[in-house]
Amino acid sequence: MTEARTAWWCAPPFLTNLLFIGDIFASAGRGMVARHLREIAAAEQIHLTIANAENAAGGFGITPPLADELFGYGIDVLTSGNHVWDKKEIYEYLAREPRLLRPANYAAELPGSGVTVGKASNGVRCAILNLQGRAHLPAIDCPLRTADALLAALPVEVKVRFVDFHAEATSEKMAMGWYLDGRVSAVIGTHTHIPTADTRILANGTAYQTDAGMTGPYLSVIGVDKEIALRRFLTQLPVRMEAARHGAELHAVVVEVDEATGRACAIRRIAVEK
Repeated sequence: MTEARTAWWCAPPFLTNLLFIGDIFASAGRGMVARHLREIAAAEQIHLTIANAENAAGGFGITPPLADELFGYGIDVLTSGNHVWDKKEIYEYLAREPRLLRPANYAAELPGSGVTVGKASNGVRCAILNLQGRAHLPAIDCPLRTADALLAALPVEVKVRFVDFHAEATSEKMAMGWYLDGRVSAVIGTHTHIPTADTRILANGTAYQTDAGMTGPYLSVIGVDKEIALRRFLTQLPVRMEAARHGAELHAVVVEVDEATGRACAIRRIAVEK
């Protein structure tokens, strides 16, 4: 297991430790969570575990049984992105399971919610927000203005606030980080499946990383069987994408948050190889 750390000075606070697991991809990713999550949570004294699971079902979408499976491993909240709509059987589940989020800036009449507030294991109330970018993705509502509305609606006493920003463009992710700096505890990017090395705490106390990376098979092209992906790039013909199976890794970040202020005191990057 390797890690990278970034810390920001805090007065000795009571801390809430958040674990965020990057995009869980297919069976290889689920297997890594099953094998390693409880060990990581114990070693890092985690109070709340969040994971992006929009690719849990063979790399495309998530199903109710797989969501239940991931909750059973100890994940408290599942976030998602554009692939959350791939399996129609998840629609009814989204409507009744507040622990599975879909990006808040999709149309309001769609099932599910993009924000949830719950208690961590230490009793601290935490808000988890799920937003999606628009660069090279569907033209949905503005994520910046949606973030404003979600934050305005949160109880002021809920200081610990985590954002999964599911976006393609690094510039859009960085813009969201700066836009929310000082208003949320962390902005962590997902979607591109490549872990970035810009783990840091921004000027006003928001932990940031452009992309948490994928939890899944790294002997692949962002999770897809590399021979299939190469064939598509070489020929430009449509091919059926299939999840790769080998080279599994788990990528995540741990964020330590001051419960009184909601500011991040530290963020560290974690990588576990099979």
